[in-house]
Amino acid sequence: MVGVYSPGRWSGINTPRSAFGFEPHPIIGEAWEALRRSIVNFREQPVGTIAAIDNSAEELNYDQVFVRDFVPSALAFLMNGEPEIVKNFLLKTLRLQSREKKIDQFKLGDGVMPASFKVSHDPVRNYETITADFGESAIGRVAPVDSGFWWIILLRAYTKSTGDTSLAEMPECQRGIRLILELCLSEGFDTFPTLLCADGCSMIDRRMGVYGYPIEIQALFFMALRCALLLLKHDEEGRQCADAIIKRLHALSFHMRSYFWLDIKQLNDIYRYKTEEYSHTAVNKFNVMPDSLPEWVFDFMPSRGGYFIGNVSPAHMDFRWFCLGNCIAILSSLATPEQASAIMDLIESRWQELVGEMPLKICYPAMEGHEWRIVTGCDPKNTSWSYHNGGSWPVLLWLLTAAAIKTGRPQIARRAIELAESRLLKDSWPEYYDGKLGRFIGKQARKFQTWSIAGYLVARMMLEDPSHLGMIALEEDKQMKPTMKRSASWTC
Repeated sequence: MVGVYSPGRWSGINTPRSAFGFEPHPIIGEAWEALRRSIVNFREQPVGTIAAIDNSAEELNYDQVFVRDFVPSALAFLMNGEPEIVKNFLLKTLRLQSREKKIDQFKLGDGVMPASFKVSHDPVRNYETITADFGESAIGRVAPVDSGFWWIILLRAYTKSTGDTSLAEMPECQRGIRLILELCLSEGFDTFPTLLCADGCSMIDRRMGVYGYPIEIQALFFMALRCALLLLKHDEEGRQCADAIIKRLHALSFHMRSYFWLDIKQLNDIYRYKTEEYSHTAVNKFNVMPDSLPEWVFDFMPSRGGYFIGNVSPAHMDFRWFCLGNCIAILSSLATPEQASAIMDLIESRWQELVGEMPLKICYPAMEGHEWRIVTGCDPKNTSWSYHNGGSWPVLLWLLTAAAIKTGRPQIARRAIELAESRLLKDSWPEYYDGKLGRFIGKQARKFQTWSIAGYLVARMMLEDPSHLGMIALEEDKQMKPTMKRSASWTC
């Protein structure tokens, strides 16, 4: 069994707890006990944490180890000096990647990482097996685009935390990284450096109108590319892959910083767009109709602040706020320092809308009425201000905390953590909350949701010892000049 957590273990005299009087909270011990109960063993080795331990509800697939769900658990264990479970998880998912992946008669790419896996025990033969899900069992049968990115990001976090480079340098790990990147860096018909994705391929794993070029995937893609550059060996195969990464990073950073960014000036420019323009001199490059601007965005946009919008594609701009994508943009330095500061300005200015009484809105605003029926396909779980459709997810607390520390605003994280602490244990660590302010436990939320527990612990430990941020955040690449001048097809 892994070691026992001591709440003061990582405290130091110069940590924010000392500086800001941020004392240990009684629920920390309860959180660690709950997290340890979720540990899954395979042949007497810990290999991950299941999604939830809620005996009051039908299990569905919550008894599986999800790649994206395990990330906050892994960070909690790394921050507590317990890397074994993380190493085992990385190796186990890497071996699953090498399996043949078929959905009906169609074979998936070699680099696809599983969405999840389940450990099963045969009591007759006294034998354990692992079954992976690459999307063939998922709701909507969508393969996870984000799993491979999270795997690379977690491998870098493990390496940074432990100082052990031998895992990443294993031929199997090097091959796994390259296979993931080959899927994403291959040339095709697309004219953009962003990744074209189906609905339901990430944390928002149901139909929510995020098909196209969702901000969450683009930010994770950017971060995984940067982490891969740090992990790849300098042999012939590694150098070839690194060259392709560097070219893509330059194109991707320019595209995202220019065309996905929205502030009051850019909003006003879009409001005045002309349409049906042609040639490289066009100002309205994507032929976005000004009449498609939603009314809410004019009130939502503060005079100081900005954010990366949800999606940009031909004749379409999804102006919704998505928390994970914007926080990852800050942590990966996809956002310039000015943009990172503007995102935090927006969060502070729109605290009621984005944080409310329980951190943190997964997206804002919610779809309602006819729009909800058409876009979600009348999904009863994604009704307005519930689940993915404007629900509040405690797991996002660790991302907000990391972004707040990186931008020098730990007080934002502290305020959000204290809000969460007032309810999470009392409410039995729900998966998500409903309502415009996040006042109600989600109508179908599982209790003792593992990443709600781990997300809180990671947020707490980072605020207590900001040096932990180094395993998940990347500094700005000085060689990648963050030029904000738009191309000839946009106004400057």
